[in-house]
Amino acid sequence: MTEYIVGVDLGGTKIRTALATLDGEVRAEVEVPTNAQAGYTRVLERIAETVEELRRQVGLTTKPLRVGLGAPGPLDPVRGIVHVAPNLGWRNVSLVSDLAKLTGVPVFLENDANLAAIGEFTYGAGKGTRDMIYLTVSTGIGGGLILGGRLYRGAGYGAGEIGHITLLPDGPLCSCGNRGCLEALASGTAIAREARELIGKGGGQSILALAGGAEDAVTAKTVARAAYQGDAEAKALFDKAARWLGVGIAAAANLLNPAVVVLGGGVMKSAALFWGRLEEEVAARVLPGTREVLRLKRAELGKRSGVLGAVAFAIRPE
Repeated sequence: MTEYIVGVDLGGTKIRTALATLDGEVRAEVEVPTNAQAGYTRVLERIAETVEELRRQVGLTTKPLRVGLGAPGPLDPVRGIVHVAPNLGWRNVSLVSDLAKLTGVPVFLENDANLAAIGEFTYGAGKGTRDMIYLTVSTGIGGGLILGGRLYRGAGYGAGEIGHITLLPDGPLCSCGNRGCLEALASGTAIAREARELIGKGGGQSILALAGGAEDAVTAKTVARAAYQGDAEAKALFDKAARWLGVGIAAAANLLNPAVVVLGGGVMKSAALFWGRLEEEVAARVLPGTREVLRLKRAELGKRSGVLGAVAFAIRPE
């Protein structure tokens, strides 16, 4: 009889669940809204419902062996507790034990960025390497580390927070409360903030027009649209973000000497605007020994990186 595991990528807006065999073949997959406003218990019930739906789809009469679950953090994967998940409204919830009771299946928990790293390492752009840094550049900047072929969590399970390397001590305020973090300088949020500041000084009129004349409606996507239309100010904003991103990547690469840095997330959809600048900045700042082996690659799995990482994690929980 074929044995199955389940991978779950729990996000603030969507739950993605996959049912796979122990050799990693995904047999069924489903995506549903999280509906976090319905409360903690209801979100867990929705996860359980997706598992049951996938069992029905493949005609599985027995329970899966285990569930690999990715959730936003910070969290403790050993005790199975999510300390804080702002997008879900959770604080200090015993996610593993609660979901295991509901499903009757052992549950293994990991940070969602770490599972995206595992996904790209196992199935995507990092396949075939042993030392990889994964970055997701979106509203914020998250990361995961694969060192020596294994996920590296750190002493307090918080390793890989490259977005919170301080690059400019007196720089913009970051969501973490610090100033001048990489996230505050190169994320989609940072690009939008820089654009609004530019508009406030009388510039960025093409960007503002694309936002319907509403300054508070300006996003990184708005800036990207203007840049693709040839707007010099919008291009300069992406160039500035790429420079800071390159500085941060080079710092991490000089520390860890990876074979590949994989970049995913929403901002990377506009990579054509800044990829060359990013490569130049990294090449100029990494040490020679690192420069010889380092490759920058775009993530290959898109929105499935998390759920496929959860599948790989469920097959071999770290």
